[in-house]
Amino acid sequence: MEQREMPGDAVMTRIGQAVMLLHAGDREEARNRFGIIWSEIGERGDALHRCTLAHYMADTQDDPGDELAWDLRALTAAEGPAGEAATGPDAERRDATAVRALVPSLHLALAGDYLKLQRFEAARVHLDRAWDAVGVVEDDGYGGGVRSAIGRMEQRMRPTASGE
Repeated sequence: MEQREMPGDAVMTRIGQAVMLLHAGDREEARNRFGIIWSEIGERGDALHRCTLAHYMADTQDDPGDELAWDLRALTAAEGPAGEAATGPDAERRDATAVRALVPSLHLALAGDYLKLQRFEAARVHLDRAWDAVGVVEDDGYGGGVRSAIGRMEQRMRPTASGE
């Protein structure tokens, strides 16, 4: 998932800094920082913040069940009332659009989580939902990357699906 920072958004800046630690290989420090931010914003925080943070927090988990739980939190944030809101001030509409653009990636992550847990039917459901949702992403680098990743997961799942 590509992190899209909003101008003047201190929370997204902090999430971005932790993401850089994660990408540099310091999962433990990234997890610690994400945990601090999560404790500050909580379950009722801004949908874009919760969605982005929970999705990246999932990537820091050692246990596949914990990874699944965080990715489910991310999807809940994306699909909840704040994630659906497309009315109101410009910033709120922009955030809702950004959250909607994350939905295909979130379903893809969930498909991967379920695959790790050998829950093949659930993995297939989320991969299908990723395909269904991918139309909301633009035809740019992010969108192309998401489409390619969904295609790779489809290839990965083919032997699994035929082996059941």
